[in-house]
Amino acid sequence: MEKYQEIERSIIKKFRKEIWGKFVKAVYDYKLIEDNDKIMVCISGGKDSFLLAKCIEELSRHGKIKFEARYVCMNPGYNEVNKKNILENASRLHVNLEMFDSDIFDVVNKLGGDPCYLCARMRRGCLYNKAREIGCNKIALGHHFDDVIETTLLSMFYGAEVKTMMPKLKSDNFEGLELIRPLYLVKEEDILAFKKYNKLEFINCACRFVENCVVNDDGTSKRKEVKNLIKTLRKTNKNVDYNIFKAVDNVNLNCVLGVKKDGNYESFLDNY
Repeated sequence: MEKYQEIERSIIKKFRKEIWGKFVKAVYDYKLIEDNDKIMVCISGGKDSFLLAKCIEELSRHGKIKFEARYVCMNPGYNEVNKKNILENASRLHVNLEMFDSDIFDVVNKLGGDPCYLCARMRRGCLYNKAREIGCNKIALGHHFDDVIETTLLSMFYGAEVKTMMPKLKSDNFEGLELIRPLYLVKEEDILAFKKYNKLEFINCACRFVENCVVNDDGTSKRKEVKNLIKTLRKTNKNVDYNIFKAVDNVNLNCVLGVKKDGNYESFLDNY
């Protein structure tokens, strides 16, 4: 058995409960992948996106849903070391990776302002354009359970609103395109365990801007702050992450001051 086959086997055997089962549950519970879908799986080069690629490969080969998948990596201007790492991992994992170049890092560097915000917006637009170009109707990203609960708390602490990262989302600017997150229920600790078990090494952050500076007060440091908070809370309440997750799936509208839908605000006093 070749190495990539051992890795594939570990997903459905050793990590069946922690990874494969939760991946399949998210796909079916949230109707993320359906018959005749053509999905562009976005590979950033990190552990999450490569695991996502292998899970979708397994589902396409042995699942009941009939769909197509393309595995695409956008190179926004990675240095040669990171680019080489991504290509080597694709080969090691037997992922049929398609890499295309963009000049996002250069453009963001020239524009100035908040590089993380600008880069995220430009990358998203570039990926949507690529998906449309190759005839895909869905874009799959590797966000996991921890990303979801961290985003929920970030929205409360720093955005003053209750909202979360959704398992799927229709594009406002690209008609007919939908973003999906099949690792929605998979915990980061289990992805790290999968990585360690299979002796895999992935790029962490390949951003050119943080290679040369210290990140002090932006979304990256705030997310780390929230991640550490959740880690601390788990010491006294092992279910705290699940409770945060379920809170946005169990909103009691009788006990909130106001709600906002499609930009329209409604106070509890309106129907008091």
